[in-house]
Amino acid sequence: MSTFFNERYAGIVPYVPGEQPHDRSYVKLNANETSVPPAPGVRAAANDGLFASLGRYADPAALPFRRAVARRFGIDASWVFAGNGSDEVLAFFFLACFGPHDPVCFPDVTYGFYRTYCDAFGVPCREIPLNDDFTLDVDAFCAAPEHVVIANPNAPTGLRIPPADVARICRAHPHRLVIVDEAYVDFGNPTCAPLVHEFENLVIVQTLSKSRNLAGAHIGFAIARPSLVDDVRKVKMCFNPFNMSAPTMALGIAALDDQSYYDACIARTIEERERTTEELARRGFTVLPSHANFVFATRPDLSAADWADSLRRQGVLCRHYDAPRIADWLRVTVGTHAEMDAFLSCTDTFLAGR
Repeated sequence: MSTFFNERYAGIVPYVPGEQPHDRSYVKLNANETSVPPAPGVRAAANDGLFASLGRYADPAALPFRRAVARRFGIDASWVFAGNGSDEVLAFFFLACFGPHDPVCFPDVTYGFYRTYCDAFGVPCREIPLNDDFTLDVDAFCAAPEHVVIANPNAPTGLRIPPADVARICRAHPHRLVIVDEAYVDFGNPTCAPLVHEFENLVIVQTLSKSRNLAGAHIGFAIARPSLVDDVRKVKMCFNPFNMSAPTMALGIAALDDQSYYDACIARTIEERERTTEELARRGFTVLPSHANFVFATRPDLSAADWADSLRRQGVLCRHYDAPRIADWLRVTVGTHAEMDAFLSCTDTFLAGR
């Protein structure tokens, strides 16, 4: 490190995204992206006079996009906070609401960015172990005195809890904030967004990177009480007032407005997810009942690291975590029918060569 690097970051461990290699063509099933294009209206929005807007700063309140989210959820735009991806949205909430005297808890197996935020922002944190079957220990989170951050469905397991359990966690300590990261909620799950009307300590965070096929645009939002949204907006205005560009907002609005295309994409993803689960089970794998756009699989007689390495050599990228409790598991993004056929074929080659 340089002599100018602040000592408070000396031991920081940066978040490691899914691999993005450029040495050859890959079937990319490692980052929960999609090769499916976004809704047709998104292309039209990208070409609809947006270049004329690039000489001006975009609306710092991101009202055009917030209003589109509000229409979808039947709320006022004052209940919506928008950002450059759900990661940035989460970061602003961490900055605004947590600190040295406001610790956070989250599961021991979950999205790695939660711990990264805590390390970067000086927030004490505690990991609450998932149950042996990787389900969330709801009672433990109800009893926890810290603020709560959970992904629902969880990553990389794909498991979920019902809104009633989220309500239990919120109700247990009304003065404790509960952030529910719903990045994968659209793949056959009920959102907890309606609960924000009942609980002022609840924040729902979503993204357009998964179900709306817009990972490259990086668009996210949160739904919470207007007073909390305004608090986080103040922090944003001290750091990055123009965090959403006009073109980005236009793409997001077009994607949100095309419900039929969204429904078709979700149906195809769920169909491929179930087919892939069945095919892996037929090959002797244990696959958790996923509610996301990925599956989490293991087989007791093989190394998940070797499986992932073999797939990579054959041109298929999947995500292996060399971490406690999940080192024997592989997370596989659900791609197109052809992509999943390629993954299964390469898996067969790996199994045959053992």
